[in-house]
Amino acid sequence: MPGEFIPIFLASFVTFFVLIDAPGVAPVFASLTARGPASYRRSMAIRSVIVGTLIIFGFAFFGAWLLDQLHITIDAFRAAGGVLLFLIALDMVFEKRTERRENRADSVLADVEDTKEHLDDVSVFPIGIPMLAGPGSIATAMLYMSQHEDWIAKSAVLSAIGANMLICLMVFLAAGPLVKAMGESIAGAITRIFGVILAALSVQLLIDGIKGAFGL
Repeated sequence: MPGEFIPIFLASFVTFFVLIDAPGVAPVFASLTARGPASYRRSMAIRSVIVGTLIIFGFAFFGAWLLDQLHITIDAFRAAGGVLLFLIALDMVFEKRTERRENRADSVLADVEDTKEHLDDVSVFPIGIPMLAGPGSIATAMLYMSQHEDWIAKSAVLSAIGANMLICLMVFLAAGPLVKAMGESIAGAITRIFGVILAALSVQLLIDGIKGAFGL
């Protein structure tokens, strides 16, 4: 029903905002593109967001078909998604996720130095995937799309994904000044808060999956 659009959009938006974590990805993007001119940073921002959006949308539309081919029930997927998101939440709370992102950034930068390629294309890996279109965002897109039958609700989920990707684009375009303004302590605090919210969401998904699987 039309009245369901806004509540579903808001719930989906918050979930994907926490999962994609644009403020958390911004420092990595800034470090990977720091050696290039403004045109290079702008190109990488646009291309990485396009890549991430296409991947998430692809799984949102065809993920249910894939589950059906693998004979996996949506309740099992919901429970597994809840466990996966909870692990991601733990990483965010204890800053393991940020540490891995920095390691990926260092690895890519090291490769650039070794091959003397100062303007490497980082739009597909590691920015597009797995930093934007990671396991959590992909699984959640599949889950949310499968939960709703009518296209008004599905369009709300897709709109929420698109809105978050637009935020990512704006954050990436202003990544350099934004990272300097936030500082490491503020960015870390934001990541921890998002982790707690995501943990609560993941537990709810796990409970719903178990209830559905056992008919409780």
